[in-house]
Amino acid sequence: MVVACTIDNRNSGSAGDALLDHAIMGGGLSAEADRCLHAASHSYHIDGAAESHLRRAEAIAPDHVAVLIGFYRFYFYKGRIEEALGIARRCLAKAARECNFATDWRAVRAQDAAFGNLEALWPRFFMFTLKGYAYLQMRLGALQEGREATEKLIELDPADRIGARLLLDILESAEAAADA
Repeated sequence: MVVACTIDNRNSGSAGDALLDHAIMGGGLSAEADRCLHAASHSYHIDGAAESHLRRAEAIAPDHVAVLIGFYRFYFYKGRIEEALGIARRCLAKAARECNFATDWRAVRAQDAAFGNLEALWPRFFMFTLKGYAYLQMRLGALQEGREATEKLIELDPADRIGARLLLDILESAEAAADA
């Protein structure tokens, strides 16, 4: 049974903008939390200041997707992979709650949500997050975990619109090179 956690974004710009602009995802953020996120982006080059602004936004809106994405991007681009992975886990849990499916990504099935519909923002958010999770696991050397997450993503998105096969190809190339 596909859960009704779809959001129509036909009138939005890019897919990423639509995700953050929608009231459920990025809209509805308080003005103060929004100011904190903007301040974090403007002080990105000063780690302590940027992280302090992110923490203030989190205190105001602890489970808001815009705040989670702000943290994820900050940690990812700063090379703080383990911290980015922690945020990816929080994002997976949030998407699972919103779509009312298993909190363990391994137990999610293709029929649990409208994964084939790219206008279904929460399922799409889940898939992009799972892709990030897989990549981060691989970067940290947890290749089997990364492989399993990538294979789950391919199961959920057999048309590969999210681009998981590329991750799997890179992993398989690295394994082949290691074996040679």
